[in-house]
Amino acid sequence: MPEIEYRTLGRSGLVVSTVGLGCNNFGRANTVTETQEGTDAVIGAAIDAGVTLFDTADIYGKERGLSETLMGHALKGRRDQIVLATKFGMDMAGANGPDWGARGSRRYVRLAVESSLRRLQTDWIDLYQLHRPDELTPIDETLAVLDDLITEGKVRYIGHSNLAGWQIADAEYQAVLHGHPKFVSAQNEYNLVRRGAEAEVLPAVNRYGLGFLPFFPLQNGLFTGKFSREGGPADSRIMATRKQILEDAPWDLIDEYQALCDARGVTMLEATFGWLLAQPGLTSVIAGATRPEQVEANAAAASAWHPSVDDVAEISRIFAAFA
Repeated sequence: MPEIEYRTLGRSGLVVSTVGLGCNNFGRANTVTETQEGTDAVIGAAIDAGVTLFDTADIYGKERGLSETLMGHALKGRRDQIVLATKFGMDMAGANGPDWGARGSRRYVRLAVESSLRRLQTDWIDLYQLHRPDELTPIDETLAVLDDLITEGKVRYIGHSNLAGWQIADAEYQAVLHGHPKFVSAQNEYNLVRRGAEAEVLPAVNRYGLGFLPFFPLQNGLFTGKFSREGGPADSRIMATRKQILEDAPWDLIDEYQALCDARGVTMLEATFGWLLAQPGLTSVIAGATRPEQVEANAAAASAWHPSVDDVAEISRIFAAFA
């Protein structure tokens, strides 16, 4: 298996593996990782493979907070070996206390971080991320409380998710204006058929030196090479709950993409990781998994192929309609 690679997250000293583990499957109903045993197996395989970036959120799991809870147990004795990222700012339905919709406020962030620390059984969070914009709270207030958490040692670095390009720019401006630590990372949806981030988000990410962490990088598994017009693995997320992805997939383009992969002697999974990691500013491809072998395949694929400039351009051309 190729040796896993590491990159710094934006303009920070935080080093992460180029393949991360998305932890939204931990505690998900009707999955192997719904249980502690299943979660332990995937986390153990990831650590053994050299994966260091583990990305969760307080809202993940069939019950809010369950992903964090399962991870807290699984990481006992191994906490120092990973970079632990979690998020706040989604509706927890009172699990973190009442919020009245202001989930970026000084009051609520305090409640949220303490709850996450307790569930994760840790004293600190390496990367604490605003999960979505809070329309009720000025971003400088959110930055101020995150500044305090960094000073107190409860949080090491901060990031955000689902911000528009202008919101990324405003957050940078407010941090400079008020002397707060800056966000070091951005998470937005990005894959071969969801390339809207290229219009404004990625230019803002690169302008301000953020590390980009795409979510749904494999389009829920569509670009693992395991699916066709006829279907795919019966236990996959697509077949279980998201068949529409398969029905809406641009199969003629995917066939052309498969031909390109075959011509270069790489799998579709390897080519997709290679294309993503060649994008400016992209630091780590966070992919979910429910079985150890999926983690191992992703870790190997992330370092298997380094496409040329022409290869990247050709793959982009095939899916140009989605840019």
